[in-house]
Amino acid sequence: MAGSDPVTDASSAPDTVKILIAGGFGVGKTTMVGSVSEIAPLRTEEPLTMAGLGIDDLDGIEEKRATTVALDFGRITISRELVLYLFGTPGQQRFWFMWNDLALGALGAVVLVDVRRPESSFAAIDFFERREIPFVVGVNGFHGKHPYPPEDIRDALAVPEHVRVLLCDARDRESCRDVLIALIDQLIASAVQA
Repeated sequence: MAGSDPVTDASSAPDTVKILIAGGFGVGKTTMVGSVSEIAPLRTEEPLTMAGLGIDDLDGIEEKRATTVALDFGRITISRELVLYLFGTPGQQRFWFMWNDLALGALGAVVLVDVRRPESSFAAIDFFERREIPFVVGVNGFHGKHPYPPEDIRDALAVPEHVRVLLCDARDRESCRDVLIALIDQLIASAVQA
């Protein structure tokens, strides 16, 4: 349309896709959003306090000093037509009530898993399965270590064959990008089959 302003022309606005980055307490959700986002991520991290003693399970993550109390937010522009909005969920059980609101409108999710504490991600897997929100599993290799192959992790988590299980490093942009690409590929494959 001649003379139209691309800033105000609704037809030029990109499509947006909402993706959740979820998992248990201390699995690397904030780190993943921050490493892959093209903008400075919005973070709602607060220092761990004495009030959390006996409530927050720090077994295996004793070095953790802060936690997300609401959400993390990041953005990735795929093209002029497509933008991904990444929403990191809080991992502590007392903040799980926010997950329902964060999941509204989400097309898919990445469930991050820490193999040192795989049980911390069972609730996230259950959350997405119950709501029939497609997801992939990203196995965050803390300190660059991946002691188990993806198929062993799949078996331990009891996730179905159609759910991709990928080894990743939440600190590494390319690694996180590959996990997100696997999720998008899975979403496209599901849409084609429908």
